[in-house]
Amino acid sequence: MRVNKNFDNLVPNYLFAEVAKRTNDFIAKNPDKKVIKLGIGDVTLPLAPVVVEAMKKGAEELGVKETFKGYPEYEGYDFVRQAVSDYYKSFGVDVNADEVFISDGAKSDCGNIGDIFSADNAVMVTDPVYPVYVDSNIMAGRKIVYADSNESNGFAAMPPEDVKADIIYLCSPNNPTGSAYTYDQLVKWVEYAKKNDAVILYDAAYEAFISENIPRSIYAVEGAKECAIEMCSLSKTAGFTGTRCGYTIVPKTLERDGHNIYSIWYRRQATKFNGVSWPVQCAAAAVFSEEGQKQIKENLEYYKENARIISSAMDELGIYYTGGKNSPYIWLKCPNGMGSWEFFDFLLEKANVVGTPGEGFGKNGAGYFRLTSFGDRDNTIEAVERIKKVIGKK
Repeated sequence: MRVNKNFDNLVPNYLFAEVAKRTNDFIAKNPDKKVIKLGIGDVTLPLAPVVVEAMKKGAEELGVKETFKGYPEYEGYDFVRQAVSDYYKSFGVDVNADEVFISDGAKSDCGNIGDIFSADNAVMVTDPVYPVYVDSNIMAGRKIVYADSNESNGFAAMPPEDVKADIIYLCSPNNPTGSAYTYDQLVKWVEYAKKNDAVILYDAAYEAFISENIPRSIYAVEGAKECAIEMCSLSKTAGFTGTRCGYTIVPKTLERDGHNIYSIWYRRQATKFNGVSWPVQCAAAAVFSEEGQKQIKENLEYYKENARIISSAMDELGIYYTGGKNSPYIWLKCPNGMGSWEFFDFLLEKANVVGTPGEGFGKNGAGYFRLTSFGDRDNTIEAVERIKKVIGKK
């Protein structure tokens, strides 16, 4: 018996473990200090009332013989898929309901989608990068190539002309940098993918935070259905981080290597996935209802205001950053030439505020730092005031 030796090629992910260790050590030594965490990527507001009621009703139906549901459809119930399709139409993008697969979240599908592609494909990711894009492909033995995101391009990497890739991971608005691609920038990525016969795996998990006139889906770009699969999640949109529900869109016209990608993905899901539970799918459909959209937007506005508060402080301090608008993340340049971990320790010790060192997301994250807007409002305001007091006092 042999194990998959590709796991030996993974770089140990010490980022969040090290963040937790340093934070917990500080708290243990300073029990009188109030530590505020702005590094958290999880939501803090509860599910919308209409979503909770739909989930309750779905659970109650499982207790009645006439309305009991067993295994769900592999691709999701029709009414949920239609709700997703209608949602896309609300911002001008045409997605057929029968091209939607309901899943347990975008992270799962971002990793699992590799099952349908050969291990000899080259994978391009942007750097800084959400770790699952890299690690899941290293596990499969694929070669990873990088497109640099940095200050010169506003941390929105563009396709490098001298590098060929077969699979391309894009995230917009981006985690961790908060940058969001414009229409013209996405056109260039679509052109690159078509030129190289590549497939774009587009992570739109934060599309609901977009407020400016930029695409909320890659399918807003003409020709994208010939080269792109889109994944999204209700985790940050509607607080489903613990409930687990998302969706992946695979155009039925997408073909590669003489095969229909939709058919292969359906076969994979039918083999390895038993679908999302009835109560959760009922709750997901409620998210897309008129009342659901109204209620979740109240939560989104709360997080957006937190982002504005943090961004305003960066403006006041004269610190370069991306994100804050169209994104729950603020990606800032560490002040006074500090390194990522140096700034982490400085903020923790001097301001009792926790963020995330940028170098944990890739080489281009060195010297940068991520703050998030998912915290409590009063704590966010207090943390920002503390940061403003200590910056420049190193």
